[in-house]
Amino acid sequence: MFIRSERLFLRPGWPEDWEELLAVIADEGVVRNLAMAPWPYTGDDARAFAAQVQDSRLPHFLVTLPGASGARLVGCVGLAPGDGPEPELGYWIAREHWGKGYATEAARAAMTVARTLGHRGLGAAQFLDNPASGRVLAKLGFRPVGAVERWCRSRNARVPAQAWRRELVPACGDEDCMRAA
Repeated sequence: MFIRSERLFLRPGWPEDWEELLAVIADEGVVRNLAMAPWPYTGDDARAFAAQVQDSRLPHFLVTLPGASGARLVGCVGLAPGDGPEPELGYWIAREHWGKGYATEAARAAMTVARTLGHRGLGAAQFLDNPASGRVLAKLGFRPVGAVERWCRSRNARVPAQAWRRELVPACGDEDCMRAA
């Protein structure tokens, strides 16, 4: 599955992406905000991630920025199993691309895919020491649902976090209501 947003192109990862992936994620300031990524992030970690088989209900995408000399990798976005019945939205953007709106744009595109796949809602979590992620989630219409502690593999600790939730399909179910969403 491929997605084109206003400025970005989202695509599956391929095994040959591992070196570019390693170059953009091997930054402790990025990895410390992710629940499952190890630190230090190694070539083996990048190879394993790039070779992951896609789950048709929980896709993940490399976020690329098309340009005259090709498409540069700037991050990742996707759906993952959540703590409840709904999937969780996750994303990261390389440090040199922070503050440009790429996380919001890529996550919005992934939410469209989630809706198309029939997911009725999404969860998300943001470590409290990463307020920028909370601002992205708020822009996307997520609402805070409570304080939690989440495991952070790179920190090897449980870290205070904010849980978020977003409905994707209106509860009313009629056609006019669906168009309004």
